[in-house]
Amino acid sequence: MPIQITDSDDERVRDYFSLTDVSLRRRLEPERGIYLAESEKVIRRALAAGHRPLSFLMAPRWLEDMAEVVAHAEHDGVPVYVAEHEVIESMTGFHLHRGAIAAMQRPELPPVDAVLDRARRVVVLEDIVDHTNVGAIFRSAAALGVDAVLVTPRCADPLYRRSIRVSMGTVFQVPWTRIGPWPQGVEYLGSLGFSVAAFALREDAISLDALADDPPDRLALVMGAEGDGLSHSTVDGADIVVRIPMAGDVDSLNVAAASAVAMWALRR
Repeated sequence: MPIQITDSDDERVRDYFSLTDVSLRRRLEPERGIYLAESEKVIRRALAAGHRPLSFLMAPRWLEDMAEVVAHAEHDGVPVYVAEHEVIESMTGFHLHRGAIAAMQRPELPPVDAVLDRARRVVVLEDIVDHTNVGAIFRSAAALGVDAVLVTPRCADPLYRRSIRVSMGTVFQVPWTRIGPWPQGVEYLGSLGFSVAAFALREDAISLDALADDPPDRLALVMGAEGDGLSHSTVDGADIVVRIPMAGDVDSLNVAAASAVAMWALRR
């Protein structure tokens, strides 16, 4: 039976405490091996990907909408906690718009060569620290047929709650892992047969149109953080430097938008 929670300080639901405290979550999640999946759609995608739930927390109305998920949880001995919206908001520190959240076991990341085994189109995220951008890029990658995403050691966590939510759970669909050390990984990608295309505002950059006219069979697109962009070492080590043609005296796009444009132009 679902477990009723009336006290926002109930220790049984401590995994859901103070989710707006970014530094706290960064400390706890890697150490304890959990991530948080928010909304019915995201939870279902996590489960479909084979990720293991540790517990569920939801408002009463979602017991019916997620009846089969609840039934499976109870069969497997996974606790399902139920609380009113006010209690959940007090507990988590934010309004749970879609009424359900789950604490999931963080899966072990696969090695880079396993993720890239049959990949032909790969996106590499270099030091992108904004979780919203990371989630948006994963959503575009899933929609536009990218085979894998690699994130550098200093890149934001794709399994952070905001990243997952913005990605609409597609972070569970697209194979991904961390690549390190970086930028030494540029040379490693080359050893696996990838041409590495660095997106940067350099005078010697070719246009995205030119690359799309005759793209390499295996291509890794490296995107950098807004503001700083890609490191000089990454750009210097790349096989190709690319820029997206701009109009209206605009020099560049938001990294999530730029990634989507590049993925669409270079889709297979």
